[in-house]
Amino acid sequence: MQFEQLVRQRKRDWERLEVLLKRIEHDQVKALSQAELVEFGQLYRSATSDLAIAQRDFPDKDVTAYLNQLVGRAHPVVYRGEPIILRRLKNFYLKALPQLYREMLPFIAVAAILLFGPALLGYLALRLNPDAAPYMMSPSMIDLIKSGTKWWKDLNDANEIGSAFIMTNNLRVSFLAYTGGMTFGLVTFYVLVVNGMHLGAIFGLLDVYGNGAPLLEFVAGHGVLELSEITIAGGAGLMLGYSLLRPGLLSRRDSLGIAASKSIRLLLGTAPILIIAGVIEGMISPSDLIPAPVKFGVAILTGVLLYAYLFLTGRERNAR
Repeated sequence: MQFEQLVRQRKRDWERLEVLLKRIEHDQVKALSQAELVEFGQLYRSATSDLAIAQRDFPDKDVTAYLNQLVGRAHPVVYRGEPIILRRLKNFYLKALPQLYREMLPFIAVAAILLFGPALLGYLALRLNPDAAPYMMSPSMIDLIKSGTKWWKDLNDANEIGSAFIMTNNLRVSFLAYTGGMTFGLVTFYVLVVNGMHLGAIFGLLDVYGNGAPLLEFVAGHGVLELSEITIAGGAGLMLGYSLLRPGLLSRRDSLGIAASKSIRLLLGTAPILIIAGVIEGMISPSDLIPAPVKFGVAILTGVLLYAYLFLTGRERNAR
């Protein structure tokens, strides 16, 4: 086909396609009637064929560049879908992340035992023998508890600052619990046990001096999310350590690489949990205007939503 012949025969269709395309770009697809939509599809397919001919026979002509631009503008209208980044994020959070959590559940369960087991022991130890407090916490903390000072109420003076500090601290503990897996899990083990023991000891000594209930009210709203994320980070760290201790048929480097790929996706994917927990801890937990039943209700609601998501989302339906 000669260049002049192509332009003469197809120019009217190109112009019509451009007219319809401009209407769509101005008012979206709803601007066209059903018949015009059918026409638009036909014109688009014809234009792609014309572009192929032009690129083959007349690559240096201006009409080739024009057709390339016209087809490029029309293509996303015909094959419109979700942006790839949003589609990947949606698939990750609706399917991949909860599946990954359940795959790593044995490590997360061990991390929970290492955190809550020492917490229970620390609580019972100081509840039954307050004189053992110097072995489990600093002298300044002991003096603070004995004085009856409700130090956690200080967040009422600057909730926004407190919220930001708390999120940073929670991220730090989670980061240490995770990266500690690189030491064959020893640092992860230490972080979980020490933090659990310290938490339980504080509650035990507070109960001795009659302030355990106010602190429990304070931590109720955010505690479920915060402790859940720490156990997730701890489980991820233990998985790294296990991959180094038991690489199987793989080299330690390859085994660690596989474990790191899974664990870092889980840790980054669940990081928003700590952000939400920090906001609750900075804004709701220290407030005297919010009654205790509401705070405990927040704890129950966030816990139910979180674990319903982690255990029920992303399950494949059984094929008949």
